[in-house]
Amino acid sequence: MDSAQRPSGPRIERLAGVYDADSTVRGELAYWIGARLGRRHCSLCDITHGSIRTRPEWTSCQAGLPVPFDTWHRNDQPDAIRLAAGGVAPVVVAETTTGNVVLLTPNDLETCRGSIERLLDAIDAAADRLHLGWATADDVVTPEET
Repeated sequence: MDSAQRPSGPRIERLAGVYDADSTVRGELAYWIGARLGRRHCSLCDITHGSIRTRPEWTSCQAGLPVPFDTWHRNDQPDAIRLAAGGVAPVVVAETTTGNVVLLTPNDLETCRGSIERLLDAIDAAADRLHLGWATADDVVTPEET
C-alpha cells in the first residue's frame, strides 16, 4: 500500500469491513458456536480474529495502513456503509473523496483464506482496478476549511 501514489482521481480516506455476524451477546455466541461446529463462517473474521479475540498481527497491520480500517458487524454498521454494501456481508468498503465503493466482496474475502497479506494484496488490486489512490493528510478537510 503505497501512500505516495497520487492519481488524480478519487482517493481512499478510510476502509470499512463488515463482518457476517451480529455484535449482540447472542449474535457473538451464536457465531462462535456455529463456527466451531462448522455451521457458520465469516471470511473477514478469519482474517482479523483468532478463535476468541482480535489477532495481534491484525492490530499491527491496521496501525501501518495509510488510512484507518474500521470494522463493523451487520447490525452496527453505519447506514452509509450498509447502503454501499447493499446489505451484503462480509465486505470491505472504501470511503473515498467522492463517495463509498465496495472494494472486496464475500468471494474476494474468501480467496484471502484467512491471510492478512492476501487481504492487503486484494485491497491494492481492487484500488488499482477502480483507479483509487490513498488519501494523505493534505486531502483531509477540517471543519474550519468548509
